[in-house]
Amino acid sequence: MNLPNKLSLTRILLVPLILLFMLPIHIGSICPEGWNSFISEYGMIVAACLFVVASLTDLADGKIARKYNLITNLGKFLDSLADKMLVISVLIALVDLDRISSVWVCIIVLREFAVTGIRMLASAKGVVMAAKMIGKIKTVTQMIAITYLMFETLLIKILHAMFSDLSYTGIVDGVQLIGNILFLISVLMTVISGMDYLLKNLKYFKENE
Repeated sequence: MNLPNKLSLTRILLVPLILLFMLPIHIGSICPEGWNSFISEYGMIVAACLFVVASLTDLADGKIARKYNLITNLGKFLDSLADKMLVISVLIALVDLDRISSVWVCIIVLREFAVTGIRMLASAKGVVMAAKMIGKIKTVTQMIAITYLMFETLLIKILHAMFSDLSYTGIVDGVQLIGNILFLISVLMTVISGMDYLLKNLKYFKENE
């Protein structure tokens, strides 16, 4: 397995670790208070740092693959799979934490199902579709928005310490407003890129009628 594929695989392996630090543990009667207290105080910061590392592997694997001509069908598959697993898993966790609406996450998930369906039709014709530039832009906007959302708690604490004369509620509202805007931009790019995939690949639907 070449280096870009190893980076994509690393991104996949980081997903459960990120979720471990994002969400408190509640499994039946199992509820470790010490761990959950740590997660409540510091878990999101750790998870956010891990998410940044995972996002950087997405940037690195593509550049390395292109520079050293290491582009393979397996690499195209792993890169796309890793992006989807990372983004969707963290978004679902943010829904569980009541930070974002499940409606927007459903739109993102449905887009991924649609694009995956298109890729399956293309695969039946022997074509392995790599991520398009607009798809990469979509992924970047998603990762920027998610990174911001995950660092919101830390940012609020820093701003509250720096501007103690401002109301805590006002700081929270301002920080979350920026997060909401960034996230809605990512949702918009998700829809646009999904429509782009659909319109540019209608031939696969017509060929499989």
